[in-house]
Amino acid sequence: MVGRPRSEEARRAILRAALGLCARDGYPNVTLKGIAEAAGVGRQTLYRWWQTKGEVLLEAVADLAGTELAPPPESGDPWRDLETFLRETFTLVDGVASQAVVGLMADAQSDPVFAARLQTELIEPRRRILRTVLERGALPPGVDPGLAVDVVFGVMWYRLLNRHAPVDTALADEICALLARIR
Repeated sequence: MVGRPRSEEARRAILRAALGLCARDGYPNVTLKGIAEAAGVGRQTLYRWWQTKGEVLLEAVADLAGTELAPPPESGDPWRDLETFLRETFTLVDGVASQAVVGLMADAQSDPVFAARLQTELIEPRRRILRTVLERGALPPGVDPGLAVDVVFGVMWYRLLNRHAPVDTALADEICALLARIR
C-alpha cells in the first residue's frame, strides 16, 4: 500500500457499502463510484486502496468469511464437525456474499491474476479447512479427501452459478448424509 495508512473506519464503511450494493443491485451493477458514494468517502480514497470493484468485493467477502480461518474445534464427532463447518460456510454464501462470490468467480474467468488472488485469499483457505475436517474421520479409508472437497464445493458452486436450488443449511445436512452413506 502506498501513501497514507488506511483509516479502518473508512475501510469498513467501504466494504459494507460494496456488499450492500452487490446484494441490492447485483455484482454487474456495482461501480467504484457507487461504492464511494454509499460509503461516504471520496473516490480517491477508494482508488488509493483498490483498483477494481472485484478487489473491493474480494476483500469484503474474505473479511466477512473471517481472515483467521480455522477448522471448528474437534467435538469428538467428525460428522458434527463437518456439519458445523458446512452449515457455517453455506449460511455465509446463502446471504449477502452470494452475489459477490458468483461475480468474483465470473471476473476470475477472464483475469488470471485476479483468479490467483481469489484462489489464494478466499477459495483455498476454506478448501484446506474442509479437508482437515474430513480427515478427522468423516471419510472411509481409500476415499481421496481432495476429491471429497471437490464434490462438496462443486455442489455449492454449481448451485450458486445455476441458481436452481439453494445453498443453505439443508444442503449442508444433505451432503453430510450423502458422505455418511459412502462409509
